[in-house]
Amino acid sequence: MELLETDDIAEFQKILRRNRWTLADFSLSATDTTDPKTDEVPALQGELTVRRKSTGQTKQYLISDSTSWLDLFRNDIKGGAFVGQDALQVRHRSSGTPKPSH
Repeated sequence: MELLETDDIAEFQKILRRNRWTLADFSLSATDTTDPKTDEVPALQGELTVRRKSTGQTKQYLISDSTSWLDLFRNDIKGGAFVGQDALQVRHRSSGTPKPSH
């Protein structure tokens, strides 16, 4: 068993396609944090960093049997976590809201 299963990667790609983003614009980096010293058969546990290359936006997710990083990723997309400043300015201009001054 691996931290990032094939099914998870396939679902990640579907989420990107639904949002009209490409896999090439994202990088995934997983770190195994499973405690090897436990006496029990440990469930895999880790941290995943998702980075959108074009915006530099990154988010970290816990990978475990009790969490779904894919659900968290979907929620982050809905909240605009991976959208760059350029896209936010375009959204403001198209809605008639003046562009913020600096």
